[in-house]
Amino acid sequence: MTLRSLQIFIWTTLTCYRGVTMSKKPSRLGVVGAACALGLVATLLTGCGSDSGSGDGVTKLTFAASTFGDPGRGPKLTAWLDEFNKSQDKVQVSAAAVPYPTFGQTVLTQMGSGKGPDLVRFDMPEFESAADAGLIAPLDKLIDVSKYELIKQPDQFMVHDGTRHGIIFEASNYAMFYNADLIPTPPTTYEQFASTAKSLTKGDVYGLAFRQTEAEEAGVWQDIFNYVYGFGGAWSDGKNLTINSPENLKGLQAYKDLYDANVIPRGADAATFRRMFAEGKVGMELNNGGYVTATRGQNPNLKFSVAPIPFPVRKQGAILAPIVINEASPAKEEAATFIRWALEPQNQVKLQEILGASSVATTTERSAESLKETPFLTVFDELTESSLPQIVLGFEAKTPDIRKVVVQNVIAALQGKADLKSALDRAQQQATELVG
Repeated sequence: MTLRSLQIFIWTTLTCYRGVTMSKKPSRLGVVGAACALGLVATLLTGCGSDSGSGDGVTKLTFAASTFGDPGRGPKLTAWLDEFNKSQDKVQVSAAAVPYPTFGQTVLTQMGSGKGPDLVRFDMPEFESAADAGLIAPLDKLIDVSKYELIKQPDQFMVHDGTRHGIIFEASNYAMFYNADLIPTPPTTYEQFASTAKSLTKGDVYGLAFRQTEAEEAGVWQDIFNYVYGFGGAWSDGKNLTINSPENLKGLQAYKDLYDANVIPRGADAATFRRMFAEGKVGMELNNGGYVTATRGQNPNLKFSVAPIPFPVRKQGAILAPIVINEASPAKEEAATFIRWALEPQNQVKLQEILGASSVATTTERSAESLKETPFLTVFDELTESSLPQIVLGFEAKTPDIRKVVVQNVIAALQGKADLKSALDRAQQQATELVG
């Protein structure tokens, strides 16, 4: 085990214990806290194999992805896996769904202990952390990428110092989803965005929804990323952190103003408010292209559309989700067989159709049928050049740690425990000390 792997294990142990020590039931702290920590220690000591196995000459692999739990896309992705399994006689892949809020911590803990799934669909912060820790197998000798027409803009982030660690599974730009029955003409400025949210909020209908609880740390980071970059800010200049810059303060103040205006269902998690959007109870949300399919899966009759996020600067986050091979897997070649299959043109087209408005690793053409059904697909596609992965440039591997600090301080400001400027100043100091 590498030093970084051990650091990840210790971090997840402490995170788990810290979550317990904040409980309102102090009589259970010792028992539950010890069980939490010992459970992770047990994972560390179980050995150095992955979760794959073989029998009857067939190698069985596991593929972990939070998207397998999506109500709209999950079943279709599972069916896509079944197509692979039917095409093979020596390799079989099964889906492992881990809930999104705990996905990164759960899988990094498993991989840090020398176990875990053979194939993983990571979001960028955890991908960078795992690559830095040596938990991901290099792909250069396993997959000849020259055979495929990879999309250069997102693919550049799959390579570290000349070594390829991932292949894009999904690239999904953020845009503004809106209920076209409630909003005939979408807002084109932040001021219109805010006033529309306020005017729609009445009774059991909210004008807007976004994540705002520490339990959804990764999701809050994705949401506030759009406000920071959409108001001309950035988490770093590539060499130094800029968390408390005036531009960041302006963007996050806009986020806080909407929270304070009570135009969102406070306390609702993403699963809840996305269901509310599908039911016509939320007017707008900033979301990535992957949720077109999921939204239709929840309500095929919902009349909704998509427009660019109406913030001052046309710059927004993108979900870049690489597929990687666990360094601990004893079946790396078999895992690479699946990735090579996924990269075949016909399978890329099928994957893109499943993912909805997202892009995949290679250049594909959207069919006339899909454009007729979903005319706003072009909105997502046109945002690719102005979208950024949700990592801290120059501090990619430290993004999960920086994210935790930033989100904790921003939520403290939302809850009135600190003014926003002081919260960002504190986040700047804490994060700077953290990255050393």
